[in-house]
Amino acid sequence: MTSQHTNDLINESSPYLLQHAHNPVDWKPWNANTLAQAKDSNKLILISVGYAACHWCHVMERESFEDTLVAKIMNDNFINIKVDREERPDVDQVYMNAVQLLTGGGGWPLNVVALPDGRPVWGGTYFSKDLWLQSLNQVIAIYQSNPEKLKQYADQLEKGIKSLDAIVPNTNPADFDKSIIDTSIAKWSKDFDHLLGGTHRAPKFMMPNNYHFLLRAAYQNNNDSLKTYVNTTLTQIAYGGVFDHVGGGFSRYAVDSKWHVPHFEKMLYDNAQLVSLYSDAYLATKNPLYKTVVFETLEFVNRALTHADGTFYSSLDADSQNLEGELEEGAFYVWTAAELRQLIPEDFDIFADYFSINDYGFWEHDNYVLIRKDSQKTIASKYELTLEQLQEKIASWKSILIKERSKRQRPRLDDKILTSWNALMLKAYADAYRVFGKADYLNIAKRNAMFIITKQLKDDGGLFHSFKNGKSSINGYLEDYATTIDAFIALYENTMEDIWLDHAKSLTNYAFDHFFDDTSQLFFFTSNLDASLVSRTIEYRDNVIPASNSIMAKNLFKLGHYFDNPAYAKASSQMLNNVLEELKAYPSTFSNWLDLMLNYSNNYYEVAIVGKDARQKLKALHHAYIPNKLIVGSSTASEIPLLKNRYVEDKTLIYVCVNKACKLPVTESHEAIDLMQ
Repeated sequence: MTSQHTNDLINESSPYLLQHAHNPVDWKPWNANTLAQAKDSNKLILISVGYAACHWCHVMERESFEDTLVAKIMNDNFINIKVDREERPDVDQVYMNAVQLLTGGGGWPLNVVALPDGRPVWGGTYFSKDLWLQSLNQVIAIYQSNPEKLKQYADQLEKGIKSLDAIVPNTNPADFDKSIIDTSIAKWSKDFDHLLGGTHRAPKFMMPNNYHFLLRAAYQNNNDSLKTYVNTTLTQIAYGGVFDHVGGGFSRYAVDSKWHVPHFEKMLYDNAQLVSLYSDAYLATKNPLYKTVVFETLEFVNRALTHADGTFYSSLDADSQNLEGELEEGAFYVWTAAELRQLIPEDFDIFADYFSINDYGFWEHDNYVLIRKDSQKTIASKYELTLEQLQEKIASWKSILIKERSKRQRPRLDDKILTSWNALMLKAYADAYRVFGKADYLNIAKRNAMFIITKQLKDDGGLFHSFKNGKSSINGYLEDYATTIDAFIALYENTMEDIWLDHAKSLTNYAFDHFFDDTSQLFFFTSNLDASLVSRTIEYRDNVIPASNSIMAKNLFKLGHYFDNPAYAKASSQMLNNVLEELKAYPSTFSNWLDLMLNYSNNYYEVAIVGKDARQKLKALHHAYIPNKLIVGSSTASEIPLLKNRYVEDKTLIYVCVNKACKLPVTESHEAIDLMQ
């Protein structure tokens, strides 16, 4: 007699888990009950990790998880667990580390078989149906005939996983000399693609933090060749098909080397970080292209990824329904030449030249992904137009295309709200406000910050990770604290409202209490209140999103200054020192740490503005690109250490200080800027 099977995902709130709720596989969510059931039944656990916008996750679902034969083998032999990696990045990290050790690579979907105690023994990423069945049958056969062999495997793999997080504190005195940064950039630059931007490879990921660091290093240290490379990269990305020229916003990456054909999903975290990057790049260069990118991306976020309550959704799927009603990657975004000619009969030649409806912009199956090759100046002079005339045409073309596109089936939305990703977007709006001064941007940032402190802040002072259907859930991870503290500091620097600095400080203290590891002098990814996994990971290598430890180290550097707190300052310096040797070996995986190192290798300015006109002076200060500074300010007397005893009735004074030594105060923002430049 077979046991009764049920798919338990129907009770979940994650859109990704709900997509699998009607598979014949008896999926269960990751929780204590499921793990206990595996131990009690002594069954192997099959863990499958993905996310709602993941194209190959959908392919594997169609081929394998919707197949009754495959489902029968999985149900009879395994406890099957589906994990949304965005909801449970802690589970994803542990099993991703295992698969990288086993296969040398990783990605999603991530599929792992573990012993009943949760320790992994086998895994990989995407499998075709035949290979999936063959692999599962092999694992089942070993477990039935020689379970000891799998236990030995698990022991070895567990050691390997734990060794990845074994960081030994660096006891040498901290030495963050500028030469380390120069050598790191020189080593990294061997991979630079000076023609098309990014690195010499395909696929190409935007890696916003890499270019944020390189932009800062180029302008702060006046490195002309690096400036050229960064601006080439930012221009090529903005010209490419990875940027949605019709509706704004960025896809996750390009499958080719010229940024042309995207992997079409749009993630909140990419768009947030790219807004921050292009805002700073505009400040440094005043390139109007960068301003357009920021404005159009934020329009997209507002239109497609923002809830009426001011929270931000997670992602849009790569797949949407084509004219035949089948899910197809990019169907929402691509155009045929015939369709475009019909929509834009006038000026089609100019349109086709501008957006490469030619061999350069051709993709496949008669489809084009819009991509630019030339500047507006070049196209305008070619067709004897003024720049204004061309820009009017472009605006008209875009409104025609967006109207036409709105008739198509939209990509599926992952509408869960993640604290960490919301914090990245909150910071993006604060950064865009700082550079462009649009009051709307600041209001949106503050509204989201209020959501975090009213809904995601727990009674004990910690954070929740997720929010869906009006309910906060999942204990927060280090990424939630690091990104929220960072966003609140940015909000403080734009508003001078102490509440944001105070929240940043209390979240920092909470992180020390629940995440800090005395052995490595870094922070664990999970709280000490969480159930333990195979390994308690320490995330310190920067990726598409910087490592939670590198963000945290930067926060501690700033908060050390704000609160004159030597413990914060020392922790930040020690964290950077701990990764120093690996940073020298692999600079591109440590860009956010290198950004922190720039704070030590050059003068770092504390700018204190105090007096009734502080807000106006603050706005003027933001007009200059000076990344090696922090700002503290108040229009009244304040107890913040950098402002204490500096208030003078009827005057607004600006103090510029380095290492607790201050120049004489000045009254005009441009004078303060001169002192720093």
